[in-house]
This record gives sequence, structure tokens and C-alpha cells, in this order.
Amino acid sequence: MLSSKVARSLSLRSSSPWMRHLNSLCSNGSSKAASASSVVSLRRCLSSEASDWIPDVSMDTDVVHGGVVPCEKTGAILTPVYMSTTFVQESVDKYLEKGYSYSRTNNPTVKMLEEKVAKIENGYDSICVSTGMAATASCINAFMNTGDHCVITNCSYGGTNRICREQFVPLGMEFDFVDFTDPKNVEAAIKPNTKLIFSESPTNPTLTLADLDAISEIAQKHGILHVCDSTFATPYVCRPLDHGADLTIQSLTKYYDGLNIGTGGALIAKTPELYERIKLIQNMHGNIMSPMTAYLMLQTMKTMGLRIRQQSASAMKIATFLESHPHVSKVVYPGLASHPQKELADRQHRDGLHGGMLWFDVKGDPIKLMDSIKRPWTLCENLGATESIITACAVMTHANMIREDRLKVGITDGFIRISVGIEDPDDLIRGLDDALNQL
Repeated sequence: MLSSKVARSLSLRSSSPWMRHLNSLCSNGSSKAASASSVVSLRRCLSSEASDWIPDVSMDTDVVHGGVVPCEKTGAILTPVYMSTTFVQESVDKYLEKGYSYSRTNNPTVKMLEEKVAKIENGYDSICVSTGMAATASCINAFMNTGDHCVITNCSYGGTNRICREQFVPLGMEFDFVDFTDPKNVEAAIKPNTKLIFSESPTNPTLTLADLDAISEIAQKHGILHVCDSTFATPYVCRPLDHGADLTIQSLTKYYDGLNIGTGGALIAKTPELYERIKLIQNMHGNIMSPMTAYLMLQTMKTMGLRIRQQSASAMKIATFLESHPHVSKVVYPGLASHPQKELADRQHRDGLHGGMLWFDVKGDPIKLMDSIKRPWTLCENLGATESIITACAVMTHANMIREDRLKVGITDGFIRISVGIEDPDDLIRGLDDALNQL
């Protein structure tokens, strides 16, 4: 079934001359089927032998180390920043023997991040690109062509909705925006030309959930690829590949970075065939991440687990407070008993964690709330960072959505999205209470 899905969606022969050439360039800097000895000299600084480690380490250990060991030559504990456009070859006969040729195709620092992200997400390999939207665009470019159809969630990040409508529809692709809270809606929307099912869980910003096991089963039944944007969840809350998805999208800008430092995105593939396709698209588009950004994210992601546990606990405390506030009409957080999909949240989310995102509907003028709220709250458009962020989605992150579509999925004019940071939750509650009482 997997081979038929790949063949149907890719229409690509892995034995083509270009793919053979790309294979020689991309996977870990060389073909995964190539002799390991061809890259040993360089990868001594970037990876470790299995015998060096105790078996079956936890995600918390992997997110810190992820195969990185001190460099044998210098003892450096961190992966170096390889700020080099090109890599010198010893001879024509030994071209690519060291694994790298040109940084558009592969860079050792970026490759280490790609391997680490794939390991944390439980995938085969990944591509790391400049932004989360670049990862989304890479996915659609890789697996859809003119005349193809995609079943996509009707509530997604605003940029995802916009690129489908504004770029891909004019190119002759079809998109049905469907309520993914009921898997039956997804199956009912499938057409003979459907090549991709695009879920997002939890959704941005409404925090509805998709039953990934059920949707993946539908995708497999019909020979269609299933990709899930799991940015709000992170691998600490949910790993879509564990639930049958074929690909995962992450905006690394959010929780992986977590410090408002850099931007990045990742597309993680479950199989070698899928990885070869997305790597080909990345190489052709030149859609890459800078080595310096990759280096910084290799460091910031080490604290992701610590941050998400704190953010989840604080989000639950803040959500509970908001539910009882007289100037709030509705609060949605997957950890609350009132969440309409609480059973699915408990079943699908890992270790009782539900993330740092929540939203509420305010009674009164949301603009006044935005303009009057005091620090430590920050009015801006990012999320997932150590700083707590408050956003009026209707006029900020989702302003590019058609108003009718926005209201249909529940993003009202008074919709306030909160990204909980790692500050003292009592300070955050005092700030919210003060601003709400001024309405």
C-alpha cells in the first residue's frame, strides 16, 4: 500500500538519472546506500557510534544529544557552524567522498539539525528550510500537480489557507476545506484525483483536534498521503508519524526555537522514498536554512521539553482562571474538561501535556484589551516562545482569511489567542485580570 501511495502521489521513478544524482548528494551528504566509510572522516565530529550510548534513551536525552558527540580532533561539544558555500574535492574520482559539495544541497550543520529533528519526530529523515510556510509550500509542491486535489482542514494557520487559495488554486490544483473533527467528513471529500490529506492538530488558532489514527487509516485505505502540521503540539505533545501520518510539518520558529531568535521550518518524512522526493524539491527550489540558524536551533531545542512542561502547566492554570472571569464568554484549551474533544486530547496527547496555546472570547472591545494589557504580556504575532504573547487573531494572524471563512470556523472578532511562556503564571493572571476589568 505504501509503495502504491508513493507512486500515485509522486509519479517519480527513483531510478531516474536525476534522482540517482540527487541521492549521491542529499542523504546525510551522500547516499544512504553508499559505503559508510565515504563520510566517516567528516561525521566523526557530527555523530556517534551506537556502542557509545546506553540503549533506549528518552526523548529528553535525545533532544539534548541527538547523536552529537565531542569532536575527536578538538573536543568541541557542539556541532560546528560550517559557514561555507562550497566544499573542496580531493579529485574527480573522489568527488563527494567526504559527503558534501555545495551548501544549497547539503551543509553539515544543517544536516545535523535535520537528523536530530527526524529523530525526535520518529521519522526517517527531514528537510529544514527557512520558515514553517516554506515547509508547507515544499510539501504541496512535492506531492501535487495541476489537476490534483487535496482535502485540507477548514481551520489552519492563515498562511496555509492563503497559499492554497492564492498560489496553488490558480495553478490548477483543487482544495476542499473540510471540518476534520469528524473523520467521516474527510473520507466523504475524497475524489479520484485526491493526492494529499492535509491535517493540522491542534489547529491554529481554534485548538480543534484531528483524530490522526482514524484519518491516517482513511488515507491508507485510499492510497493517499497524509501530512499533519503539528506545530502547536510539538513532538512532546504528539508525534503524527506515530499515528500513521506519512509526513509531519513543523514551524521550527515556534517551540523548537522557543526563544524568539530565528525562523525555520521542517518537513519530516516517514520513509526513504518520501524523503528523496522532498529533498529533490528542496534542492531544486534552493529552499534552505542558513548554517548559523541551524546551529542556534540545535542549542535552543535542547530545552524544549522543560519549556513545554512549564508552558502546559501554566496554560492550564490560566485557562481555569479565565473560565470563571465575568468578561470572558468562552475559553478553549485541550486540557480543560470543557474542551469538546477532551477524550481525544487525552488519548492522542503524550504524558498528559496539552501545550502552551489557548484562546478565549472576550466580552467587550478586543482592541482595547490589546492596547491596555501590561507586561509581562507581549503584543506580537509569534507563539511558542519563553515570552507570553497575546494576539487578536481577527486583525493580526488571520486577517488574510476571508471574513466569512474566519467566522465559519469560530474565529470571531473578539477571539484572543494566548501563547503562554515560562513566566510565573500568577503574574500572567494578574496582568490579564487587570486588563479584562478595564473593559
